[in-house]
Amino acid sequence: MKIVFLIHNVYGVGGTIRTTLNLAATLADTHQVEIVSMFRHRDTPRFAIDERIRVIPLVDLRPNSPDLDDPHIDQLAEVFPREEKRHRQYSRLNDLRIERYLRASDADVLIGTRPGVNVYLARFGPRRAVRVAQEHLTHDAHSKRLRTVLAHHYRKLDAVVTTTEADAAVYRSRMKLPGVHVAGIPNSVPEPGISPADGTAKVIAAAGRLTRSKRFDLVIDAFADVAAKHPDWSLRIYGEGAEKARLQELVDHQGLSTRVALLGFRSPIEAEFAQASIVVSASDAESFGMTLVEAMRVGVPVVSTNCPLGPAEIIQDRVDGRLVPTDDREAMAAALLELVDDDTQRRQMGQAALRSAHRFDPDHIAALHENLFAHLRATRSARGRARSRAMWRGRARRLIRRLRRLGP
Repeated sequence: MKIVFLIHNVYGVGGTIRTTLNLAATLADTHQVEIVSMFRHRDTPRFAIDERIRVIPLVDLRPNSPDLDDPHIDQLAEVFPREEKRHRQYSRLNDLRIERYLRASDADVLIGTRPGVNVYLARFGPRRAVRVAQEHLTHDAHSKRLRTVLAHHYRKLDAVVTTTEADAAVYRSRMKLPGVHVAGIPNSVPEPGISPADGTAKVIAAAGRLTRSKRFDLVIDAFADVAAKHPDWSLRIYGEGAEKARLQELVDHQGLSTRVALLGFRSPIEAEFAQASIVVSASDAESFGMTLVEAMRVGVPVVSTNCPLGPAEIIQDRVDGRLVPTDDREAMAAALLELVDDDTQRRQMGQAALRSAHRFDPDHIAALHENLFAHLRATRSARGRARSRAMWRGRARRLIRRLRRLGP
């Protein structure tokens, strides 16, 4: 079976890229796998890509690329939805290249990985292929206008797959998609192949894009309470982003410059987490929470905000980690101090986290996707009938409303 992933830019960094590469590499054990990247901006990808996977970039943004001289690159995209936040990055050249690729595709399964790309899939993907829209953001993370656009296009697809069952339930209740299968399948996180943490290092770690929604400022504030009571503990923050300068100013203002280090991007991150005894996440919202599982993979308990929608499906509170309310410095500091103060509890949680993380083994997650593809093929006729019935019911309702407006 030939499986194709459509992705924004596989040459960059981010959770969507990592989880796509993890799944693609596992599926490549038994299938032909391609990754189609809407953009290419550098010679080599930031993440390692399995050599069995063919990568096809559609628009090359590197200096001296012939694509930069194509007149279509200066025209805004017409198919990629304007309501999508990355719309201004897309051009007519993207529209034309992806249409040409999809119309000629011989793939058995086509998987889009962001809303605007999923619209391309709905518009141009061959109907003989199984067409799946992955949602790496939550339903409520999209604007109302974008959700309206997506509802129109997603009705043409075979499935919408979210990273949590909670988000799948939201899609089922709020976005009517007759004939479209909506499922929650978590991201996979492979075995890191390194020794797990032993829980003795007096280090707390955090990782992710340095953006406001990740709330690294809250992490630093909460750690200040830990540092006041435990001067031998330190905080390491891994990642890059627009908030880096502001976070460094906060560290300096708190007098923590010798205790808190902003260490930049690291990949794979598990090797860094294995040198810590606690990992902390303070996000206001998460569609999944890759760093949580990556920490658990090396036996490190996580203190995380119980934000919508991912952490509660990953962490079992007080068993393999801690869940605390969002935007609550005192609760986060108290949870960190609880684990810092209790070596036995911290190590027991770390061991439980290591066991629990096997739920996200790549082979298991790949099997869930293969079962989904088989189900979609087997139910295609039935789902087509459900879609047709819904269409005719909608037309009948509109006709009745029109007749009522006309009066007797």
